Amino acid sequence: MAYEKKRGDGKGRSFKGKKRYIARKKVCVFCVDGAQDIDYKNVAKMSRYLSDRGKILSRRRTGVCAKHQRSLATALKRARHLALLPYTAPYVHRAGSAVPRQ
Repeated sequence: MAYEKKRGDGKGRSFKGKKRYIARKKVCVFCVDGAQDIDYKNVAKMSRYLSDRGKILSRRRTGVCAKHQRSLATALKRARHLALLPYTAPYVHRAGSAVPRQ
């Protein structure tokens, strides 16, 4: 008895008639620009690397290389310390604490 060869990836999923998503390799923006150091005073550029909650985004999400991710994290922390960028999201400031003190 001969076995039929199935289409798919070998895990029970078939790709008949479906296009697969092909992820493009992300390129470090700072390497392309040839930036030696990252300016913490450029708030517009720095805010691109923060999440909506104010957290620093990972390399995987931003596409920054390891060298520039380290300097980017330092620049973001420096900008936060000088109150150029928020530590948390604005709606957390408005809400206040979860439990009111008496």
